[in-house]
Amino acid sequence: MLTMAEALKQGTKVFAQGAIVSGKVLEVRAKEVLVDIGYKSEGIIPSNEFIEFDAIKVGSDIDVLIEKLENKDGTVVLSHEKAEFKKNWDRILTICNEGGRVNGKVKAIVKGGLIVNVGVEAFLPSSQLDVITPKNLQSYVGNTYEFKVVKINQERQNIVLSRRELIEAERSEKRGKLLADMVPGDIRKGIVKNLTDFGAFIDLNGLDGLLHITDMSWGRLTHPSEILKVGQELDVVVLDVNKEKERVSLGLKQKMANPWDNIEAKFPIGTKVKGKVVSLMPYGAFVQLEPGVEGLVHVTELSWTKRVAKPSDVLKQDQELEAIVLGINRDEQKISLGVRQLEGNPWDSAESKYAVGQKVKGKVRNLTSYGAFVELEEGIDGMVHVSDMSWTRKINHPSEMLKKGDEIEANVLEVDKANQRIALGMKQLETDPWSQIEKLYKVGDLVAGKVTKLASFGAFVGLQHEIDGLVHISQISEERVEKIKNVLKVGQDVSARVVKIDRNERRIGLSIKAAAYSDEQLKEEQKMLDSLKPGEDLVALQHAFDALDDVKTVD
Repeated sequence: MLTMAEALKQGTKVFAQGAIVSGKVLEVRAKEVLVDIGYKSEGIIPSNEFIEFDAIKVGSDIDVLIEKLENKDGTVVLSHEKAEFKKNWDRILTICNEGGRVNGKVKAIVKGGLIVNVGVEAFLPSSQLDVITPKNLQSYVGNTYEFKVVKINQERQNIVLSRRELIEAERSEKRGKLLADMVPGDIRKGIVKNLTDFGAFIDLNGLDGLLHITDMSWGRLTHPSEILKVGQELDVVVLDVNKEKERVSLGLKQKMANPWDNIEAKFPIGTKVKGKVVSLMPYGAFVQLEPGVEGLVHVTELSWTKRVAKPSDVLKQDQELEAIVLGINRDEQKISLGVRQLEGNPWDSAESKYAVGQKVKGKVRNLTSYGAFVELEEGIDGMVHVSDMSWTRKINHPSEMLKKGDEIEANVLEVDKANQRIALGMKQLETDPWSQIEKLYKVGDLVAGKVTKLASFGAFVGLQHEIDGLVHISQISEERVEKIKNVLKVGQDVSARVVKIDRNERRIGLSIKAAAYSDEQLKEEQKMLDSLKPGEDLVALQHAFDALDDVKTVD
């Protein structure tokens, strides 16, 4: 039975839908609260309607809004959250004018952002949560922050908040103070905010500074990630401050002494040094001599004799290496190193080892259009020019006499130490037959040979001593010969008379029809041959020989 005080108190309450009344907490359950408002039945309020659910105790008085006096179960439906919203809306409008500040607790994640309880529910877009939109919104739920009211819609009774604007304003204030206080030479603490190919952006507690890759280390870096990572805390040196553009240039290597200051004393030219291969490029290898100091071994300085196409063919990353200091450019921070200088240059002794006139042996390593390269020892080649392959034959390409892998002998003709070249000759192994041609052949001699080539103007006959003679078409038969191939074949054995010898031009004229001539007949034939001139019906022997290079075999 109600007491008089309770009856009087109940009498003042208006139990109507939408009314706000006071209630007493009868029971606090895991996910709800049972509340008595003095009506014929109690109401249940979900726990998520309370900002501080843990603070709700049995016996506590709370304001609730009556949503329904009776649901299908005969229970009154209450809302503490809506009661607070209705009570607080006018107060919120006064406090939270657009641009005003308010504290609130993040309640839940919704599409596009968060719901924040500031006395009423407000919306915080995820883009307005921080300077950089966070990926994990869940970490903000349950936390209380200060927000700026950026928009109020009274008709829809909603509020839009921003935390980012407050952070940016705070950072701007800090930035202005930092710029005013900061001078070159200061050492400041910062956090690596972002990495790019050209450097790193460092957060100096409200002001971003650029740490360029060239100011990270006295040594060579290909990317900032080699020594830095996002979120890393470090001390940096202020190199330059541009207050108008709010730009700060930072340095990391400047905290240490420049190892290049006394580089000439530490690594004198000509001294042997040790280091580690830190980078392999197509043109050379970078070797770290000490932290911040690297030297370059150019690919041409790896070996005196080996043909190194690229450094990775003979070196490995992180390999320990010895080298000789060849040159230093302190201004450009460059050191030239050489590996081959650790050993003697075989070309220094080439002139004595391969004396002119000496007979040498070697293997044909390569053929070109103008000659053959012969390997005399590893890394030292000699070259036999096509003109030095035969005294008598016209060699158009070395493949006519040689092939790769052939073992050959040759004479040393010249040694060019400066250009590292050795000229060889194969024909010089034998005496030039034309130097003693008078002993080998005389006009009138009867000779035997094989037809080696047919041309429209005559036939070439191979004689002894690798000498070719030319039988002009007029010298084949007493009868007129229309086509060479009708009377001679390649490989055919023939007898002929020597009718002309020109030592200067290195040519021999032959006559098959004169093989049976008497001395008188030979003299007459010789006069006729000597009188031949270009343009006449009979082609002169000289021009016939000249055409030998371009002759086409007659089928």
